[in-house]
Amino acid sequence: MMYPLVRELAAADAPRRVPVAVTCRVLGLARQPYYRWLASPVTDAELTEAHRANALRDAHRDDPEFGHRFLLDEARAAGETMAERTAWRICRDNGWWSAFGKRRGRGKNAKAGPPVHDDRVRRNFTADGPNRLWLTDITEHATGEGKLYLCAVKDVYSGRIVGYSIDARMKSRLAVAALESAVARRCPAAGCIVHSDRGSQFRSRKVAAVLTRHGLVGSMGRVGAAGDNAAMESFFALLQNNVLDRRTWATRQELRIAIVTWIERTYHRRRRQKRLGRLTPVEYETIMTPPAALAA
Repeated sequence: MMYPLVRELAAADAPRRVPVAVTCRVLGLARQPYYRWLASPVTDAELTEAHRANALRDAHRDDPEFGHRFLLDEARAAGETMAERTAWRICRDNGWWSAFGKRRGRGKNAKAGPPVHDDRVRRNFTADGPNRLWLTDITEHATGEGKLYLCAVKDVYSGRIVGYSIDARMKSRLAVAALESAVARRCPAAGCIVHSDRGSQFRSRKVAAVLTRHGLVGSMGRVGAAGDNAAMESFFALLQNNVLDRRTWATRQELRIAIVTWIERTYHRRRRQKRLGRLTPVEYETIMTPPAALAA
């Protein structure tokens, strides 16, 4: 866009004023389009494009795992309507690719981004009291209406699920809601470690803000090392066998009810665990821990 240069050279207070005709001839520009731009430097189309780009950028910043179609949905919800092709073009021009998709411009030996927290657990999934070490992760399952996502927070001490959130989208707010649920239930003392993988939801600024606000300490495993969060994966394996894969689910609400029922009624109060001395998580906490310590 050379029009600003033409205007600057033709300004009355320029050190060496150059007529518009001369500058346009040298630069190979037509004068009529320049004068139209001068009357309205920012066109309506450019202004609309800027608003759309801002909406897509805000959505990508909050949830970097989203591809252009999900970003388009968020932009439309914010009041910026556009065609899918337009959203793709804006995302392409600005490099706003999904964190789970194929990255452009990365070599085959490129490494994943650094974690936002150190690994404070190092596969030592033990705790000498409640609210000392929490594990969290996200799982998904298909229904007739689309996927349903569950983010759960597990207290290593008793194996109890102290907080969870279920949603139709895997956004950072899914992890935020699960952590807020756990904090509301347990009121942990400052210093409780929250260990997760390096998923983009757990690396988001929203999750970091929740940890800071409640005095929790973040911890992250390594890339591609499933064993670094194996204790949480074991819970999801139980959920998979006992609920998710038992039948097909027509609606998200149907599956949501089944998950909550299994966690609260079966897993917490009926499923005995060998490592807990054949007690359920609720029984173990009731017998081994004074009530005040659970909310300490």
